[in-house]
Amino acid sequence: MFGAAFFFVPTVIFMGLIAPLWLLLHYLSKGRAEKGLSAADRQELEAALTLVDTLEDRIETLESILDADHHDWRRQDASANRRGGHNA
Repeated sequence: MFGAAFFFVPTVIFMGLIAPLWLLLHYLSKGRAEKGLSAADRQELEAALTLVDTLEDRIETLESILDADHHDWRRQDASANRRGGHNA
């Protein structure tokens, strides 16, 4: 008799409280994942991509200036990195 109650009580608690809550939270999270990005998230992503494009343009401009002024800056930077040094 004690053995049956030992398994029966935790099973009732699990099936009555934990399992329904678990299923509810599981399917709520699935529904959110299927929605995709919200309008605010999409707008924030677009702003971030615009910023990335701007920064890429700036880097290309700086590299072209360095190429024009210091022809071997890429080689100097690569050799300093191999030696473990840092050009500041």
